[in-house]
Amino acid sequence: MKTIEHYYSADLNWVENFAAQLGGKVEGNFITASEDIQTGIRYFLECQEGIIAYYIDVEYKKNLHLIQKNIDKDFIGYYYNLTDGEATVSTHNFIYNVSRWQYNLSVIDGTLDSEYNVKRGSKTFALLIFIKKGIIESYIREHNINLPDVKQLIDPTKNTVIRFDRMSNESFHLLHDLRKLKVGGPVFDLNLVGTVHLLISNYLKKISKNRIIMQTVNQQDLNTIISIQIYMIENIMHHFPSIKSLSEKANMSESKFKNLFLKITGNTPNVFFMENKLLRAKEMLQEKQLTISEISDKLNFTNNSYFASKFKEHFGMSPKTFVKEL
Repeated sequence: MKTIEHYYSADLNWVENFAAQLGGKVEGNFITASEDIQTGIRYFLECQEGIIAYYIDVEYKKNLHLIQKNIDKDFIGYYYNLTDGEATVSTHNFIYNVSRWQYNLSVIDGTLDSEYNVKRGSKTFALLIFIKKGIIESYIREHNINLPDVKQLIDPTKNTVIRFDRMSNESFHLLHDLRKLKVGGPVFDLNLVGTVHLLISNYLKKISKNRIIMQTVNQQDLNTIISIQIYMIENIMHHFPSIKSLSEKANMSESKFKNLFLKITGNTPNVFFMENKLLRAKEMLQEKQLTISEISDKLNFTNNSYFASKFKEHFGMSPKTFVKEL
């Protein structure tokens, strides 16, 4: 495994260092890399002052461990990640799956260190957006987005921006359309800038519709919440554990636990548990080893009708239709 220690920022100061870490160099807006590490494209663009786009479409030739320790921490990173293969984001004692079918949008405050692990043979298509915190306030105002507490949102003494989420269907299609274009040149750059602004605007509008938990998050609290998520996924075949038992396991009050969980995932523990139960059901249907009824029983759904209704609500089709389309 190759280990790379690097940093990002909402300017281009990180580019030369990152290219050198990959055994490559900067050629125009492209970052080349040693072919024994990866093949494919890495492309960066300053969309405007304080907003950087970093486009990645690569295949990894060896296991890679990227350690991100930012020097200039005054930015927020949006990581849209459609990896086919095994990839995780980690920090200290938690590991979080990220890929096309997992939590493929990470929004991480520049004040937080993180690590990215990807296995040889994995293919990553991703768009990373780095935006200065001060730009977000003017961006919200210019796009008429209703986020009245934006000053508190971006104040590192009052709030830590952290979210592991799934990108919307609209965001997925924006990235899919961008990927069809030849990378580089004025036409691609124009489309890249447009995509970046749409993604930022769409995400800010999305969070403005929900209650935003304003609080700072230290590394220990973050690790604890993620460890609880891992515990829930490991026990996904059972019934939902109570909030009381989960908060006790986290060594937090119930109110602190629920607030932190909602802040980091955008969901309540109950919704998180059900979404992951349905994802496991989908995997089991794809494996074609069990019937729909057997999967419903194995995952402890109340009955087959309830399983079918929740599956359709989440995936837009019934389990029966999903199996037919495999």
